[in-house]
Amino acid sequence: MFPRVFSTLILALVAVQAATGQLHQESPAQEKPHPLTISGIGKGVAPVDGLWQFQIGDDPRWADPALDDSSWETIHADSYWGAQGHPSYAGYAWYRRHLDIVPTSGANDEYRLLIPNGEDAFEVYWNGVRMGSYGKLPPRPWWYYNIFPRSFPLRGSSNGVLAIRMWKAPLDAFSPAESGGLFLPPLVGDPDSIQLRESQILWGYVQGNLYDYSLVLLRTFIAILCVILWTRNRREQLFVWVGIFTIAPVGLDALQQLFLLPLTYAVARCINQPLYVVSNISLWFLLVWMLRLNGKQRVVHWTKTIAWLSLGAGLIDGLLAIFWANASLWMQWTDGILCGVLLIFGVLPLVLIGIGLRKTLDESRWAVALSAFILQAIHTIADASALGQRFTHFTLYGAVIDTPLFSIQGVDFQLERLTALALFAAILYAVYRYVLEQQARRTQLEQELQSAREIQQVLIPETLPALEGYGITSAYTPAQEVGGDFFQILANPGQATIVAIGDVSGKGLKAAMNVSMIVGVLRAQAATTESPSEILNALNHCLVGRMQGGFATAVVLRLETNGTVTFANAGHLPPFLNDSELALEPSLPLGLLTQADYSELAVRLRPGDRLSLYTDGLLEARNSTGELYGFDRMHSLFAGRPTAQQASEEAVQFGQDDDITVLILTRLAAGEEPTSSIVAPLLTATPAA
Repeated sequence: MFPRVFSTLILALVAVQAATGQLHQESPAQEKPHPLTISGIGKGVAPVDGLWQFQIGDDPRWADPALDDSSWETIHADSYWGAQGHPSYAGYAWYRRHLDIVPTSGANDEYRLLIPNGEDAFEVYWNGVRMGSYGKLPPRPWWYYNIFPRSFPLRGSSNGVLAIRMWKAPLDAFSPAESGGLFLPPLVGDPDSIQLRESQILWGYVQGNLYDYSLVLLRTFIAILCVILWTRNRREQLFVWVGIFTIAPVGLDALQQLFLLPLTYAVARCINQPLYVVSNISLWFLLVWMLRLNGKQRVVHWTKTIAWLSLGAGLIDGLLAIFWANASLWMQWTDGILCGVLLIFGVLPLVLIGIGLRKTLDESRWAVALSAFILQAIHTIADASALGQRFTHFTLYGAVIDTPLFSIQGVDFQLERLTALALFAAILYAVYRYVLEQQARRTQLEQELQSAREIQQVLIPETLPALEGYGITSAYTPAQEVGGDFFQILANPGQATIVAIGDVSGKGLKAAMNVSMIVGVLRAQAATTESPSEILNALNHCLVGRMQGGFATAVVLRLETNGTVTFANAGHLPPFLNDSELALEPSLPLGLLTQADYSELAVRLRPGDRLSLYTDGLLEARNSTGELYGFDRMHSLFAGRPTAQQASEEAVQFGQDDDITVLILTRLAAGEEPTSSIVAPLLTATPAA
């Protein structure tokens, strides 16, 4: 709860006081406080040190300068009241001191009081008159999350009674017993000197955190870089967790006085607790990806579960801060339990690292694992030592963990800070190695895709033959760079024409290789037989056991010049004749069973009849709400007699989800010239990145 800048403040005050050695103080020689005479005001500042009258409780009459406070106890203002006989006390208490201010010759009679430190809210009275406040006292109190210096005027007289009405908020789970009240003696001086000293204290905050400011810039840069990398490839979740892990400490440091933000306790604590949990969660998932545990479903499941539970505990603990001014015993117990739960969950990185030890990892990942293990062990020990320390009286954190190992240019380096730097450097190196690995993998995949494009470029016909008595339109629209649809029109002069359309399960190079095998067998069989069922039987016999668990659907038809069309179907969607679906016999897809029966059906097309063949990418187009294109829309579509390109474009606009191939055959009247057209993307190979 106490900013680490207190040590800097003490050193700064002592140094400045020695440099301005123009002030003279007369403090009492005995242990009973006497009026403190401060001379030399007008040339500097002087501390109101020594013994103060002190009283637990609250009574507005205690501001009265005529009050007899001789029966009050006495304490020093350079240490919290918790360390002077009132451990773990929260609530009201009063400080009183009789002052006699002697200005230098020619100085005016304007004086100010600077209180560099005080927990948590207080009011200042000079000769019974309220001079100002820091925060707000009950019944609707608020106080700052961090402690800032605050100065007050001393008007009306150069001597009298200074009274400070102090209020300490209820202690939380990590509050030490030695807290509450003043920690540094107030300072009295002329307005200019007080303003200068206040600026020096604030500059001490900044100067003491110069190292942390440099880390903020570095972390922010890394986080922005991770966002850029993630937007280029949103499947790479590693960049998300690295970005969160690097930027979360910036937010936590900003709350901890790094940017001197005057945030109230309620606001800052509401932000701090969930942000602290998010920082932990980002480390967990960072380790999951770094240690290649993302393929272990149970590990990912339990990590997600613990992450949600931790986030819930952090949110609840943060919300308690809104009501902390009136925290009852049950709220304090709840805060302690929630912090204990978060502490238990904090050992998860140790478990993840233990699981990751079973894997063979490169040196960069081992560096992450080792530094994360040490850092988490330090945090766990430190938090366990600090949790409930006013009851346990553990001093491990302050005595060992927070003790600097060495200093450079005034920056202390503790074991925790060194380990955090090592972990940060290890993560950056590991991410660099990861990016190189992914780049190599993408290059390999691009080379495979290039090969698949070249294969498919050969398999998709560039032009269609003109068939006597028929008009043909076709359109092929792959969902990815390499699709699994195919169609062929194999015309033999003086003979019937074989037309085939189908869909291979899967995408990419594997699908392209299966398509190439199917088209090769199809062309070979079409040269020896005109029977659609025999062609499908030959295809099935060739594909069984060669598709690595996949399959293919297809419909093959024999097209004769007199308008007779003979169909055989292998698990494919039946064609549309005009606006009606043809009823074909149910059948199995190709490549599943050796013994499969593919029957034939013959129909006679009259002039003007349209036969529409398509793949399931048309039927299963899906819009942004998840709705399928469906048979009803297909009936309406084909009833409008579209071209193949128009039918394909409507499905794409609705929401393409798969490869779309459409082939429409129109029976022409006698004497009409045959026509044909094909619309397909330019499947040229592109160089690897």
